[in-house]
This record gives sequence, structure tokens and C-alpha cells, in this order.
Amino acid sequence: MDYQVERMELEPQQVAVVRGEVPHDGVAGFLGGAFGEVMGTIGAQGVSPSGPPIARYEIHEGGFRIEAGFPVASEVRPMGRVELAMLPGGPTLTVLHTGAYDQVAAAYQAAEAWLAEHDWEPTGAAWEAYLDGPEVPEPRTVVHVPARPR
Repeated sequence: MDYQVERMELEPQQVAVVRGEVPHDGVAGFLGGAFGEVMGTIGAQGVSPSGPPIARYEIHEGGFRIEAGFPVASEVRPMGRVELAMLPGGPTLTVLHTGAYDQVAAAYQAAEAWLAEHDWEPTGAAWEAYLDGPEVPEPRTVVHVPARPR
């Protein structure tokens, strides 16, 4: 797939999330549970998501630290495992991946190549926004990489 990397200026975004650590093969199960838990919590508080579901990953030995949930425009009281976090604002690279979730690494590789070619560097953990659910044959995933010139 040929990827187009775009530079965008994003505003900081509050998100209601569940955090966890999972092995490499545990991501899908964690995401489904986390999204359901966040939706239940924010719905009980009369809050609706203000955007598509997101997940932010940090790789560590044996798996990932994951933060998964939904952007929210209203305050949410932390309950159970649901808490508030912020997605950073500022210059960000965005790459749209269309296709299987297990192939999204290619979008990250496109962003890494752009960073090297343009002498930019990442400024924080990347995150994904899922525009379609897993039932869609070719789901769309937007990869966001906070970055700046060196």
C-alpha cells in the first residue's frame, strides 16, 4: 500500500481510557473490553464520545502498555479502571491505513521514513484512531505521530 504522510496541527484532546499491559497476542481482546468499559462508564455519566475510539501503545519486553478509549468533550469522573488522559496537541504526522489491523505497522514505517527524510523527530507516543469496526472488510485506521523538526 502506498501511504501518504500528512503534517497536521492538533489541539490537545481529553480521552477517557482504560490502561493495561498485554502480551503481543492480547491486544484485540484488551481493546474490545476497554472500549466497552469506557462506553459503559461515560454513558452512565451522560457523556458521549466526541470522536472515534483510540489506542496508544508503548512497546515493552513481552508486549504492550496500552491506553484505549474514546475522546470526550465533557468531564468524566474516573470509575473502576476508567480514567482521564490527554492526547497531545501540536505538530503531528498522520497516516491513513486501510486494511487489516495486523498490517498497520506499515503505516508506522511510512511515518518513520518521513521523519528521517525531513529531519524530524517524534515527541511522544503515537496513537491510533479506528474509523471503522473490525466487522468492516477493509477497516480504516489513522496513525498519529507527534513530531517536530530536529
